[in-house]
Amino acid sequence: MPRFDPVTSIGLMSGTSLDGIDAALLTTDGERVVAPGESLSKTYKPKLRDAIRGLLGSEDREAAREVERKLTGAHAKLVARLLEQAGLEPGDVRVIGFHGHTITHRPPVNGGTGWTWQIGDGAALAAATGIPVVNDLRSADMAAGGHGAPLVPVYQAALASAAELPAAVLNLGGVGNVTWIGEGAPGSLVAFDTGPGNALIDDWIARHTGKRRDKNGKRAARGTVDAARLAAMLEHAYFDLPPPKSLDRLDFNLAAVEGLGVEDGAATLTRFTAETVARAIPRLPAPPRAWYVTGGGRHNATLMRELADVLAAPVHPVESLGWDGDMLEAQAFAYLAVRSLRELPLTFPGTTGCRAPVTGGEFWNVPRRA
Repeated sequence: MPRFDPVTSIGLMSGTSLDGIDAALLTTDGERVVAPGESLSKTYKPKLRDAIRGLLGSEDREAAREVERKLTGAHAKLVARLLEQAGLEPGDVRVIGFHGHTITHRPPVNGGTGWTWQIGDGAALAAATGIPVVNDLRSADMAAGGHGAPLVPVYQAALASAAELPAAVLNLGGVGNVTWIGEGAPGSLVAFDTGPGNALIDDWIARHTGKRRDKNGKRAARGTVDAARLAAMLEHAYFDLPPPKSLDRLDFNLAAVEGLGVEDGAATLTRFTAETVARAIPRLPAPPRAWYVTGGGRHNATLMRELADVLAAPVHPVESLGWDGDMLEAQAFAYLAVRSLRELPLTFPGTTGCRAPVTGGEFWNVPRRA
């Protein structure tokens, strides 16, 4: 393969938690991670967050056009702020990896063809920022028989030289997913969605308190787990499915905890997230020697204690490896964009169920000025 010198890229991520947008700089050749760079986040304005939430589960592209325009504009503004913060010009950046926001994700079931939809206008972002863009990073995988998720494992494997293998990286965003990293990665990677991450907890707290999350798990810590309801939730058919498997944010809901007080509901949902992770262990090639937690869930002290209680191995935030758990996914999309430019695989049979390693992404160049 021809030599490919490291380039500077930007990754943009808007996750299922609906918190906002993360942006991160990365210098990489698409194989080795040379250097993570500066990063920043932008919280969604309530009107935009509510508009995105109102589209979830939809297939109505016409209804999404104005929301997509505003979401793309918010990403472009964040890119400009990041460049200013880092003292860079658009020409210093080779590519932007633009995830957009997932509106609907329907993985393949019983051999059928799956469908996934992330809003975000790659052409408009390239025009607004003056930087080429790679987006739509999931569709090619689904066309190759994969679930289109998770996408981050190949980046986690590139970072994992400091981890004691085999290791598990647990991402607790709105949905939880695990990456098992053994010797021989990335080809030996195994990854899948474990179940709800923070989504149900956040939805419960928002409904009962108007707050966006159970900060530090304080309400759950004051509550009591309803064992009967927890057992019923764990009967969901998803947990009996072998990987590859993936979830939409709306595949689980709050019906099982209706009628509980706010603290008891938070406690039950928090334990549920931990138990779903434990259910993943028999699906891994070998027990992990340690679990490294990334995503917003690692800031929830109660959830971290619950994980330590149910997992038969040490549980650490990814910062113990020197990683930035708040920006890991944004960095990953910067990395994936460079891999896309090089036509390197983004996904593998063990991570998404695709028939063979597959690249992906749609490239948008900066339009020429007349």
